[in-house]
Order: sequence, then structure tokens, then C-alpha cells
Amino acid sequence: MFVGHYAAAMAAKAIEPKAPMWTLAAASQLVDIGWSAFIITGVEHASVDPTLPGSTLVLDYMPWTHSLPGVFAWSVGAALLVMLLLRLPIWASAVVGLTVFSHWLLDLLVHRPDLALWPGGERVGFALWNYPVLEQAVEMGLIAVCGAIWIASRKTLGRSAWPAIALIGFLVTLQIVAMLSPQPEGPLGAQSGATILAIYLVVVIAAAFTDLRSRARGATS
Repeated sequence: MFVGHYAAAMAAKAIEPKAPMWTLAAASQLVDIGWSAFIITGVEHASVDPTLPGSTLVLDYMPWTHSLPGVFAWSVGAALLVMLLLRLPIWASAVVGLTVFSHWLLDLLVHRPDLALWPGGERVGFALWNYPVLEQAVEMGLIAVCGAIWIASRKTLGRSAWPAIALIGFLVTLQIVAMLSPQPEGPLGAQSGATILAIYLVVVIAAAFTDLRSRARGATS
């Protein structure tokens, strides 16, 4: 699951327009943002096996980001952080936290059994990665449905649809590029982690423009 995670941000923005889209985009991938940083520093480990169908990632050690307690901690921490720093209302902050937690639920659908129920404990995953066509259909379907809901909510609030459409197009392009750019076999190194982290940050910046455009038209984000 890559850009499909951003579907949660789109649904969350439709539910709670007061939450900035850049915050929700970051929240939807916060677990992987942390994972990328931990790959860079060597705290967590992963490798690439080109013989695997679908995603070629072998995620053998990621207890601090992708275990169930770890994701819960990231979710609560994100909700408290946006409440304190961005002064978001309690409900909007809760939506941010739930968006973070959605990452684990979506990963559960596609990952092979590598998501620990507790650090060092049993690992789970429904392994849709092993069925690449089905997995891509689910991922793109989530973007299509949640993107349509987000666009409809913008129009209800008198906002232009095109910034949302542009972001969705950008995400689909990223997905295609990722599919056509396989990682080399072997351990995932710091350079790969830095590249992945940079992609996530670019999407956060792109998401911010969807709100800036709305403000320029005098709408409340």
C-alpha cells in the first residue's frame, strides 16, 4: 500500500474540514515517515526480494513503527501534537489521530504477515501483495471513492474541485512511477530511506496547496 493510504486523508478532510489537508496527508503516512527515518538511522530494517509478487519489500524488523502498540502511540502522539501546536479542536485532533491509525488497518489488508500485534509477538497480514492486480485495484479504488467524497465536500463548501483533482492525479502518477521503478535486491539502505522520506514530504507540500488555494478564494479550511 502506497498512495492508497492518502485515501484516508481525503475521507478525513471530508469529515472534518477544519483539519488542514497537509496535516492529514502527513498523518496518513506518519507511520511510514517514521519508518523511513528509522531505515536511514538503522533502527529498523527491511530488504528487497525481486522474486516476490507485488511489493518486493521484506519488512523483517519494524517494531517501533508498525507494531499495533507502536501505531497506537504514534496516533495518540499525533493527535496531541496537532492539538497543542496547531490549536485544532478536540474532534479535529481526534480525526488526525484516527487517520494515523488507519495506516495500520490498510497495511493489514496488503502486507504479508509482518505486522506485529506487539513488539516481538505474533505477526499478521492478509497478504494482498501476493495478488498484485487485486491489490492495485483496491488501492486505486480507495483513492477514487475517497477522492470523490472529498471533491463533493469541497463543492458543498463552495470550494473549487481542481486542487483536489490535481493532487489525486499527482498521487496516481507517483503510484505508476513506483511500480515502474523497482528497488535493487538486498537490504534497504539509508539512501533508499531518504528517497522514500523525500517523496512523503513532497506529497505533504502538494497537499498544503489544496488548502492555500481555498483560502485565496476566501473559504475556511
